[in-house]
Amino acid sequence: MTKQSGEQTEDGRTDARETDVELVGDEITINVARAALFAALIGAFSYVSFPNPVSPTPVTLQVLGVFLAGIFLGPIWGGTACVLYLVAGVLGAPVFAGGAAGFGVLLGPTAGYLWSMPLAAFAVGVIVHEGFAPSEPRASSPIRLVGAMVVGTVLIYAAGVVGMMLTLDLGRSEAFLTGAVALVPAETLKIAAAVGIVRSDAITAS
Repeated sequence: MTKQSGEQTEDGRTDARETDVELVGDEITINVARAALFAALIGAFSYVSFPNPVSPTPVTLQVLGVFLAGIFLGPIWGGTACVLYLVAGVLGAPVFAGGAAGFGVLLGPTAGYLWSMPLAAFAVGVIVHEGFAPSEPRASSPIRLVGAMVVGTVLIYAAGVVGMMLTLDLGRSEAFLTGAVALVPAETLKIAAAVGIVRSDAITAS
């Protein structure tokens, strides 16, 4: 009887381990799917593009998608969504601003902005979720949400300005004015829109 009981216990542990593995696998699959969805969202937002009369960088909604990825997916999967977006563009999907595609875009005037997107989404996610584990974004105060996106914006601007200096041979002042200052009004509207989306239940985190 003792041996039989031991066998049953061992079987129970095996079943539990198999269940845990299945749950982890399901969770990863769900997170990958959600990351892919947000990557597609960022790509769709790139088609909302307007020329900026004082900057070679067009005004798009891509950064709004980056913010939302970090807010709703957390740092790890938000950053992953941005990586998937960049990979899709490099492989030929017309997901960059104006429907552009190809690795050449990542070497052009807007390269710095694009390369910094995964880091920006990661930073936004860490601040909003107060760590690496995803939580309910609506529990974050508007101040925390805005602060997180300001940090993300600074990271994107910093990389974007450096990219413009390298690719367009601009001086620091000119690159800063055209690659950062000229975009502040549009970024302010994107931050306000992101806060509104979080508070309106337009997108669910689960």
